[in-house]
Amino acid sequence: MNIFVIRKCRDGNHLNTPAMNTLAHVLYLLITFFITVRVGLIFYRNGRLFILDLLHQDTQLTDFINKALLVGYYLLNLGYATLMFKTWKPVQSWQDLLLGLSTMTGKILITLALIHFCNMSAIYLFSKRNNHSIHA
Repeated sequence: MNIFVIRKCRDGNHLNTPAMNTLAHVLYLLITFFITVRVGLIFYRNGRLFILDLLHQDTQLTDFINKALLVGYYLLNLGYATLMFKTWKPVQSWQDLLLGLSTMTGKILITLALIHFCNMSAIYLFSKRNNHSIHA
């Protein structure tokens, strides 16, 4: 049985095929992977300065923490992206495919923004507490 055979529904307007779902999932994984890796590398490069300042220029500890944060970031986001397949509705048309891709990609982008906000808030609070204890 060929899973890539395109069949028309009774009304003739929709495509009902596993190939559409496969295409949607592959595109989603590629987009999500690209966004996650790209944003992760930006956070990794730029965040090192904040962590280095927070840890009083301890480069060895900063690099260790920064790498651990990057790995955790990748695992969290790619795991979340994979779990999102469970919520995906079957794709029966090109419109469904685009709507599904945009919705799922939007959810990933919002998740990335929330994680970034939480991390930056934590770094700010740690640096503020650290500066307060130095001046006390």
